Amino acid sequence: MTGRTDSSMTRLMFLAAAVFLLFAPASASQGDKEPVYRDCVKQCVRTNCTGARLRGFQSAQPPYMALTGWTCRDDCRYQCMWTTVGLYQAEGYSVPQFHGKWPFARFLCFEEPASALASLLNGLACLLMLLRYRSAVPRQSPMYHTITAFSLVSLNAWFWSTVFHTRDTYLTEKMDYFCASAVILYSIYLCCVRTLGLRRPAISSMVGVLLILAFTSHVSYLTFVSFDYGYNMAANATIGMINLLWWLCWCWLNRRILPYWWKCGMVVLLLHGLALLELLDFPPLFWVLDAHAVWHLSTVPVHFLFYSFLIDDSLHLLNTEKPGVKLD
Repeated sequence: MTGRTDSSMTRLMFLAAAVFLLFAPASASQGDKEPVYRDCVKQCVRTNCTGARLRGFQSAQPPYMALTGWTCRDDCRYQCMWTTVGLYQAEGYSVPQFHGKWPFARFLCFEEPASALASLLNGLACLLMLLRYRSAVPRQSPMYHTITAFSLVSLNAWFWSTVFHTRDTYLTEKMDYFCASAVILYSIYLCCVRTLGLRRPAISSMVGVLLILAFTSHVSYLTFVSFDYGYNMAANATIGMINLLWWLCWCWLNRRILPYWWKCGMVVLLLHGLALLELLDFPPLFWVLDAHAVWHLSTVPVHFLFYSFLIDDSLHLLNTEKPGVKLD
């Protein structure tokens, strides 16, 4: 944290950066490269977003739209997007993407209603199971604090996922991506603590430091060098694969000792298998439900199985944490 003498300047700099990030433009796609779309937006902004018409737009705009940062120009882009989609369909062409995403029917202030709802449901499932975990497992359990911290990191990620799918801006997109990476990296730490760190705390500490450095480097590169979507996906997939293999090896080695091992194996297989739904990149059904939303919806039940495993395992560790008893 900064010193007291620099705190006011730091807050002002952070606020200025946040305002810039919040309203920075998104990347281009086929739809928003079309001259008909660009001309439509220019004409709409020129006609409706100045003078009396702008004041009329602002006075008629619902409060929830204003609070989430929807501007007259944003509304023009939304209307012109559908005009362009209509022309594409009338000519028999496939639906294009706009600014890096498919066209979605806006509901209230939600840009991607299905994905926002799915993210919210994942967050609620995570919160519910965290509360159940804390009520079922005593604080003395060796994994209690690590699992609680993992849950908080996950809750933060689902919060930003909900925000991003509600309102896609430069800032909310980066927070969604970075917080998702934090969950993936922390899952490696959780695995390390459970499989090695209980008997060799120094190992989990070193791995924790390395993961923090990796996260810092990852975020710094994407922020200050290049926000490379391909690199981000490859990095997360690599860490995810390490996590998958590590947990599966542990499950296999403990299959004769721990009767609940299958829950862990099922969770990691489901999470990585369901992620393949992202490959089914198709225009949203009814302009609401796309592959990303289906993926998020499919992961909601996995939280219940995962925390069932964590509760069983934490209670097992608590019961075996006695002199002369070997931790699995």
